[in-house]
Amino acid sequence: MEEGHKDSSDSATSSDVDRLRLKELPQTIERRSSRLWKLTAIHIVIIIAFVGLLLGAYMASRNRKTLARPQLNTLTNGSSIFAPTTILISLDGFRADFLHRNITPSLNSFVRAGVSPEYMSPSFPSVTFPNHFTLVTGLYPEAHGVVGNSFWDPELKEDFYYTDPTRSMQPKWWNGEPIWVTAEEQDVRAAIHMWPGSEAHIGIEPTFVDKYQGHEALTNKVDRILGLLDLPGPHDKGAKPENPRPQLIAAYVPDVDRDGHLYGPNSTEIRSTISSVDSMLGHLFSGLEQRNLTDIVNIIIVSDHGMATTSTSRLIQLDDIIDMSVIERTDGWPLYGLRPKNDSDIEPLYSQLKQEAANMDGFDVYLKDRDMPERYHFSQNDRIAPLWVIPWTGWAIVVREEFDVAEAKKTGQVYHPRGVHGYDHEHPLMRAIFVARGPAFPHTPGSKVDVFQNIEVYNLVCDSVGISPKPNNGTLRLPLNPVGLHDSMPPQEIPEDLPEDVVSTSIAASPEIAKTTSTPTQASRPTIATTDAATPTRPVIHDDVSQEDEDQNGKDTNLWWDWVKGKLDGAKDWATGLYDTVSDKISGAAADSGNSR
Repeated sequence: MEEGHKDSSDSATSSDVDRLRLKELPQTIERRSSRLWKLTAIHIVIIIAFVGLLLGAYMASRNRKTLARPQLNTLTNGSSIFAPTTILISLDGFRADFLHRNITPSLNSFVRAGVSPEYMSPSFPSVTFPNHFTLVTGLYPEAHGVVGNSFWDPELKEDFYYTDPTRSMQPKWWNGEPIWVTAEEQDVRAAIHMWPGSEAHIGIEPTFVDKYQGHEALTNKVDRILGLLDLPGPHDKGAKPENPRPQLIAAYVPDVDRDGHLYGPNSTEIRSTISSVDSMLGHLFSGLEQRNLTDIVNIIIVSDHGMATTSTSRLIQLDDIIDMSVIERTDGWPLYGLRPKNDSDIEPLYSQLKQEAANMDGFDVYLKDRDMPERYHFSQNDRIAPLWVIPWTGWAIVVREEFDVAEAKKTGQVYHPRGVHGYDHEHPLMRAIFVARGPAFPHTPGSKVDVFQNIEVYNLVCDSVGISPKPNNGTLRLPLNPVGLHDSMPPQEIPEDLPEDVVSTSIAASPEIAKTTSTPTQASRPTIATTDAATPTRPVIHDDVSQEDEDQNGKDTNLWWDWVKGKLDGAKDWATGLYDTVSDKISGAAADSGNSR
């Protein structure tokens, strides 16, 4: 065969291939068209899913914003616009039945105008520092860590003494978030006047902090509170961001507790002190009325515990019962937490003390990890000593170097302090008060609610100023649910106090109170009503929005857009990955199809 000429068989084969390709061309076009429609459909699905994701994200963001930062209304007194504002006042040592001594006209009038239980139960131990921190955190003392007015921390290897601010006012001791931090974190300004723990620099500092002054004139407290309310609001002329009007004001009044310790809860002196504190409240109420703020500002008045009378005849000489040389540390007062030098001594000491308690009056004995009453909520913290001697109400435990009981009985020496608390928090003599009035408490005047414990106060104050509380042990929320009116129900039974030693005023007025802690009691223990949590309701008023709210709305918008952009980037990555996967599958399918031909 000559070069340049094709074989006839090759020519025939080429023609056959061309005819075959022409025959398959419509099918190829159809397959490519089908793949194009599939790709288009996939992209449409991706776009629809992405738009749905965006819409869902937007709606979820709106819902989250509504829950986290509810749109709060404001009130006006005719000259200034007020955001929800609450004054919380603690009357240290004000026993619930002090209201029935006919010496508190202002406070009794406040009860008739507001809403309150017969009494509020403190937490155990019923002493000042643990209960004041419970009031502003909603946590039991075992949870927030301030388990007494004095205690030992085995991890820090340090003592806490409430009388030593250089030690006690350090944040390491305070393990809960107080309400002034909760408020400031949510752009609600707080002013705290002498509240125990407020000088400890816990988290965000309150806008205003007044240091403790034990003998501050009561009139100064009224002037301070009213002066804070007189500051310009955000809409007022002369408003200054560095000196804003606070929405939360918490003030501490130590007078009743101080004089109750010095003179006893049934003394002439304490009646005078209670009357003076009541007059202070009357001046505050008048100041609010003069400013047309009676129905604008919430007022909540509480106390931290009650008070019981002491006597030399109701003392336990601890060193007559056990060998104190085996004890390394004692915590608390009037109850005693014992920390032996050797853990092996805990069980023998417990057995010895239990046997003594069975044969004599005045005290109970508990091991923290075995038989501590569950209702005390006083076992889940290493700061709680392993062994406790807890006196009955009105009794006290002493060691001889502090007070020799036998010698005192011989000479007629009177035990001081004349009044003591720290006992079983459910004993009638330890009962505290809670009374509230204002737009957050829109109840019939004189409404009565079930008795509750002071772990509930934190949530109620948060609700009253429109902030979200941190997790806590309380369950009660606004609105409160009255069970009737005080006037229409039988009067509260007044608890009978214990007898006191006869002593002249000059003798009674001298002692210096060294410590204050807690104790339980053998007595009838009232049942504390449990209240289910309810959705908080905010004060209903007109809808002015402050510049601060507008600024916050802008911040929320920026936060929402940042969140959306994050979702967009994630969706983009998802769509790109899906597209690449689909494309790879289509390309692979096409290659397989070509290979099969």
